Formats: sequence, C-alpha cells, structure tokens
Amino acid sequence: MADILVVIPARLASSRLPRKPLAELAGRPMILHVMERAQKADIGPVVVATDADAIVAVVTAAGGRAVLTRDDHESGSDRVNEAADILDPDRRVGIVVNVQGDMPSVEPSAIRAALAPLTDAAVDIATTAAEIHDAAVRADPNSVKVVGSPLSTARLRALYFTRATAPWGEGPLYHHFGLYAFRRQALARFVSLPPSTLERRERLEQLRALEAGMRIDVALVERAPPEVNVPADLAAATAALRAPM
Repeated sequence: MADILVVIPARLASSRLPRKPLAELAGRPMILHVMERAQKADIGPVVVATDADAIVAVVTAAGGRAVLTRDDHESGSDRVNEAADILDPDRRVGIVVNVQGDMPSVEPSAIRAALAPLTDAAVDIATTAAEIHDAAVRADPNSVKVVGSPLSTARLRALYFTRATAPWGEGPLYHHFGLYAFRRQALARFVSLPPSTLERRERLEQLRALEAGMRIDVALVERAPPEVNVPADLAAATAALRAPM
C-alpha cells in the first residue's frame, strides 16, 4: 500500500459538550485516548489536527504531534485535508485515515480494518461498521446505518447511509461509525465538492461522495465504539476504555 497518514480532527468548540477533546476520561483528556489507540494501530504516523492552542499543548506534552488548522472548517474531513496538505505538501502520502476525535475507545484493529477495502483499486473511500444487536440502537436516529451490498462476510459496498432504520425486512442492520480511509486524491476531490441534497437532508457528509459517484466500501468489525457527543456519553466511554484493545 501507499504511505499512510493518520489524522485525528479535534475542534475545541462544541455546542453539546464544550471543550470536548479535553474532557477527562479515566484521568486523561479524551484526545489522548484516541491518539494512543491510533498509534497502537501502527499503520503510519499519527497527528492531531486542531484549531486550538490548548489541544496542541496537551498533545505535545504527551509526546504526540499536532498541527494547527483553520478555525472555519465545515467538517472534520476539511480539517483532515488541510492537515495532510500542511504535513505532506509534496503529496507523497497516498492514503489518509481520518480517526474522529470523539471515539476514545476505538479499537486499533478497527483502524487497521478500515484499510482493507483500499486493496481494491476501484474503491475511493473505505470505512467501518458493526452489526447492530440492540433494538434501541436500530431505531435511534443518532445511530447511522449503512445499507450495502455484501461483497464478502467482512465487507460491503455502500449504497446509502441513513439515520432511519434501514434496510427494511429480515436481516442484519449495520451501525456505521466515523472512521475513514481516503485515497489522497479522493479526499481532495471530496472536500472540493459542494454539500449535496441528501447530505443536507440526512446531515451525513458521506452521502456527498456517493451522490458524486465515488465508491465507498465498508469493512465489517465486531463492534462500534461509543461516541462522545453529550456529557451523558462520558460514562459509557469510560467503561468502554476498560475493555482490552
């Protein structure tokens, strides 16, 4: 595979959980848990891309690497793309992995799994999902589902992403979580596109890529990590940190 760069976007402002990346979990800021797990995936250098000096200070004090990016980005993907351009202006990196900064218990194996679909040259973007076993999660609009065609027991070709309970009928449903591996040129193209109709309706930026004809394949993993969006999520995330990596 081409050289790989892992970027963790971390924005200090958050309406539902102020200063979210610095929220304390098990005695450490959340961003450090994400960074450590990305490092343990051991697929390439890891950098935190942020708009805040406070996050840079925390990351560098822990021995990590951080880069300051603009504070007006619309999405984490925009921030990841800017960081890649800053760190790799000669574009030697061929794959950029976006590990979202609100998944402190993401498993290193899931980060590695996100790369697998990119062994197929037809795939532009790879991502991850896990089968849903909880009825409440199936019906929760905050749990994003991927609808896809099975290519193997461990991989889907994504046809759609939705907050609805889909697809209808008997069979598994898959919870998509925010972990992406982009080919470098696919990332550049993606962030250059305007928001699409379905993206605006579902509030899911990955639909922009599908509407533009880009191919997204999904690696299926055992479980989705709990995401931290509101203060009530901190307890579940702390408990998940105790699980072995």
